[in-house]
Amino acid sequence: MYEQFYGLTEKPFLLTPDADLFFLSRHHRAALNMLEYGLRGHATFIAITGEVGTGKTTLIRRFLRDVDETSTVGVITNTHSSFGDLLQWILLAFGLEYRGKAKVELYDDFLEFLIREYAANRRTMLIIDEAQNMSADTLEELRMLSNVNLRKDLVLQIVLVGQPELLETLKRPDLRQFAQRISVEYHLVPLNCAETVAYIRHRVRAVGGRPDLFEPSACVVIHHLTGGIPRLINVLCDTALVYGFAEDQPRIDIETICAVIEDKQAQGLTPLRLNLADVSLKDLARDIAETAKADESGDVAGEAGDGEGNSGRPASLGAERES
Repeated sequence: MYEQFYGLTEKPFLLTPDADLFFLSRHHRAALNMLEYGLRGHATFIAITGEVGTGKTTLIRRFLRDVDETSTVGVITNTHSSFGDLLQWILLAFGLEYRGKAKVELYDDFLEFLIREYAANRRTMLIIDEAQNMSADTLEELRMLSNVNLRKDLVLQIVLVGQPELLETLKRPDLRQFAQRISVEYHLVPLNCAETVAYIRHRVRAVGGRPDLFEPSACVVIHHLTGGIPRLINVLCDTALVYGFAEDQPRIDIETICAVIEDKQAQGLTPLRLNLADVSLKDLARDIAETAKADESGDVAGEAGDGEGNSGRPASLGAERES
C-alpha cells in the first residue's frame, strides 16, 4: 500500500517473525551468542526467555538460518495446555513417522534416529517454542528423555524458548533436577530508547528505505508508548506509515504518531501498554534531546550502542548447577 510511496521493497514492520529483518540489539546479540555457545559447548538444556513480543521467535529463526549441515534441528511451536504425547510431537519435529505406534515404539525409533545422527557426526537439537505452556509433567518427561545422553557422548540438545512463566515453573521444587540441567540461559528485555531508534532505522534501511523516514523525535515517542517491545513498535510504525501515505507525508513525525494513538484508543483496540497521558514530558524531552545530540555525532546512525535503560541478563533459576 505505502511501499512504493516511500521507496520500500516490502513492508518493514510486519508482525510475523522475519530473520532477514532481525535487529541485533546488545541483548539479542548476547542471546544469540548464548545459543551458539550452548550448541557448540554441548549444553544439554538451554533456556531463552522474555516478555511477549521481545523477539524470541525471530531470534530462533535467525539462529536456525545460520545452523550448518553438522546439526540436525527439530522445532516444536504448537505447545498448549492439551499438548498431548510428547514423543509424537518430537518425532513429527524431526520428520519421523509417529502415527499408530505405541510409546515404546516411538521411543525406540527416536533413539535409533539419535544414534544414526551421532554416527554421522551430526548434533541433534530440539527447539521448543512457547515452552511456558508445557505442564510440569511434560517437562519432567522431557528431562527423562535427555537421559539418552551419556556422560561423554551428547546425542540430544534441547532449547526451551518461552515467556517468564517458564522460569517460574522451573523454580518449582519438584522440577529442581530439571533446573539443574539448564547450563545456558538468557532473559531478553525490551529495547532501550537508543536501541528503539536504531531498530526502526534498521528495519527501514533493510527494505531499501531512507533511515531518517521516521523523525528522531517520533522514534522517541514510539519508544515511550511501546516500552521498547519490538512487536508493539512494529504495530505502531506500520500504522504510522499508512497514515503518512494517506497524508502524502515524506517523513513520519510526532503528529502522525499522536494521530495513530488517538485513533487506536478511540477504537479501544490498541495493544500499546501506555497512552500519551502516561508519558512523562520531562523524560520525553530529555530523550528527544539526547537522540538529536546522538544524531549529530552519528551514534545512532546504525546499530545502537549500550545506552542506558534496560539490561539483558542471564535468567537465574536459583538452582545449584551440577558439576
